[in-house]
Amino acid sequence: MATWITTEHPAIVFEDSEVGRLKKDLWEASEQEIDRILADYEVPAPPELGRPDSYIQTTVREEVVANRRKNDVVLIPIGCTENHGRHTVSGLDTFMVTQICEAVRRYTAKQGRPVNLALPPLNYGGHPYHHIGMPGTVIMPEEVVRETLINVMLGLWNDGFRKQIIVNNHGQLWVLESALHEFMYRYQLPGVFQVLDWHRAVREFFFPVDRENSLETHFVHADEAETSVGLLMFPPEMVNMSLAEKTEGRGFLPAGHFDTAVDAHRRPHKWSEGEGHIAIEMAATPEGVVGDPTRATAAKAKRPVAAILKYLTQCVGEIIEAFPSGQVPPVEEVTLRTAEEMEPYLKEPGTPGWKPVYALPRRGF
Repeated sequence: MATWITTEHPAIVFEDSEVGRLKKDLWEASEQEIDRILADYEVPAPPELGRPDSYIQTTVREEVVANRRKNDVVLIPIGCTENHGRHTVSGLDTFMVTQICEAVRRYTAKQGRPVNLALPPLNYGGHPYHHIGMPGTVIMPEEVVRETLINVMLGLWNDGFRKQIIVNNHGQLWVLESALHEFMYRYQLPGVFQVLDWHRAVREFFFPVDRENSLETHFVHADEAETSVGLLMFPPEMVNMSLAEKTEGRGFLPAGHFDTAVDAHRRPHKWSEGEGHIAIEMAATPEGVVGDPTRATAAKAKRPVAAILKYLTQCVGEIIEAFPSGQVPPVEEVTLRTAEEMEPYLKEPGTPGWKPVYALPRRGF
């Protein structure tokens, strides 16, 4: 049975576990300690999407293999193209998640075992229905998003990256979860596969509390929270605070049924579990904002960003500790395949006796 660690704020509790204790330490850290953590991760830093040695696709092949032999966990950042108001960019979700993953790579590289990054396979994502019609928002069909991610996972597995963390920064979680499970049904490959909605992973740090540099409003969309992260992480030209404007969504039912973006209120429904109870964006918030970005400051994003960086680092470290590079969970305990069947496919790619996964018969439905 889980036990809990309380804080001075009644709404904030942490599980008494390694993860919970990490979060509590960060919750109670001083501003100076948070600044030191961010400095360790070199945050803020310029985006690395075209930087040599940053992503698998921008790294010389020989170095990719050498890195994989030290650490075969890969972070797959997932964003979208979506209207985030006049004051910031429609690629906000993509740049936010890539720069978080880049910071984790920089930190783990200093430890001698850099985590691997895959260039984001989804710059155009799936969307909830209420985004329909918004200019600046590009909506991909769910099956396109799902199949894209499944095939990216398969290709990375074939290249020896058999521990994959899909780091999501957009309201398409249900599609990514569906992709992960379809990947497993279809191929039944041993490995460690996770979808992480990063804001929800550190939701406590987006909760408004009475202390310096706390957010003042609950996370919704293109609001105080997201704009604060942009102010901390992005080049200054990507956020123009003189254009920030406050808006408010329009609901047709009493409040209390549907939660906001990070499920902070523990309400019966996630925000994504219904439509029709609110007006679509085009009708209620055509500005592309739901909330108050005018309150945003870079300082308000420091603690949430420090929290996700430390959590992702812990997650990567625990995976590698449980299954060192080149090792995966027991085949016959996580799939319906046999160890004998999988033996040639689990060899290091390109070595004698290795077979590519595309030669392996499919399983499942």
